[in-house]
Amino acid sequence: MSAPTAPAWQRAHDTLCAQGDSPFWHAREERLYWVDVALMRLWRLHPRSGQAEHIDLPQTPGSVAPCRSGGLLLALRDGIYHLGHWNDLPRQIAAAPHDPARQRFAGGRCDPWGRFWVGTHVDAQDRAEGALYCLHTRVKNQPELRAVERGLLSCDGLAWSPDGKRLYWTDSSRHQVSTHAMSNPGQWPPQLGVPMPLGHFAPRPADWSFDTPGGYAGRPSGAAVDQAGRYWVAMHEGAQVLCLSPQGEVLARHPTPVQCPTALCFGDPDLRTLYLTSARLQRSPAELARWPDSGAVHTLRVDTPGLPVNLYWD
Repeated sequence: MSAPTAPAWQRAHDTLCAQGDSPFWHAREERLYWVDVALMRLWRLHPRSGQAEHIDLPQTPGSVAPCRSGGLLLALRDGIYHLGHWNDLPRQIAAAPHDPARQRFAGGRCDPWGRFWVGTHVDAQDRAEGALYCLHTRVKNQPELRAVERGLLSCDGLAWSPDGKRLYWTDSSRHQVSTHAMSNPGQWPPQLGVPMPLGHFAPRPADWSFDTPGGYAGRPSGAAVDQAGRYWVAMHEGAQVLCLSPQGEVLARHPTPVQCPTALCFGDPDLRTLYLTSARLQRSPAELARWPDSGAVHTLRVDTPGLPVNLYWD
C-alpha cells in the first residue's frame, strides 16, 4: 500500500497582492480579511461565494483586526484607525508616538483581554528605535496607547498561548522568534517577563538567490497558534511554514507554493484551514516565473484547529 498523500496548498482566489499580510478569519461574517501593504489596500474574501473585494487606504497599512462593537481596527503608518463600515473613511483613534517618516506600524493582533498589540518597523533598519505597543480602551471612546517593549527593528508574528499566559512574536530583521511570560495577563498597563528566544535562524547568505539549494530557511514573519499551543510561522524567502512546539522544537515543515510567504491565520468555521498570504514585490522575473502564484492567498487543511481571532474591546 502506498503512503498517504500529504495535503496540498490550494489557491484561495485569483487575486494577486504586491505584499499581502495580516490575515484574519472573521467568524461572524465568514470572511477572510487581509491587507496589501505595498499597494495600500484592505481586502476581504467570502470563500463560499468566491467574492473578493478591496478598498484603497490613505496610508500604508501594517495590520487589521476586528472590533467587538463592529468594524475594524487598522494600524496605518501614522496611527491606529477605526473603520466603522466597509466604505467609510478610517477615523484615527490614536496617533503614532513615533516619527512616521522613519518607521511605521506593522504586525498587530488582539490579546484575549481585548487589547490591540502592534509593533513598528524601522524603514532604514539603521537604528533599533522601534517598539511594541498595546492599545486599550478602559474608558469608552478614550483609547490609551502604551509602549511595552523598546529597542526593536521590527515586530511581527504576535500570538498568544491558548491560556493567554505567554506572548510570541518575531523579529524578522534579527531572524528570531521570542516569547514572554505575561505577568498578571489582564492588568493595565501590561507587563512582560524577560524575553526568551524560541527560535533563531541563520541570516541570508550574501550570495543567496531563490534557486540556491538548501542552507537558508528564510526569516520568521507572521504567525498564529493552534489549539494545541503550537506556533505556526511563515518563513519569508524560505518557501515554507514551520510548526514550532512551545519549547521551540520544529515539529513540521510545510513547503509553500511561493518563495515569500508573509503571514497566516486559521480560518473557516472549523478553524482547520490555514490561510497564507504572500508577496511578489521586488522579486526577480526568474523567481516569479518559478513561483507564478507569488502574492496570492493559499490554503492548507490541517488536523488541529487554530485559535479564533480575538476582538478589540472598544
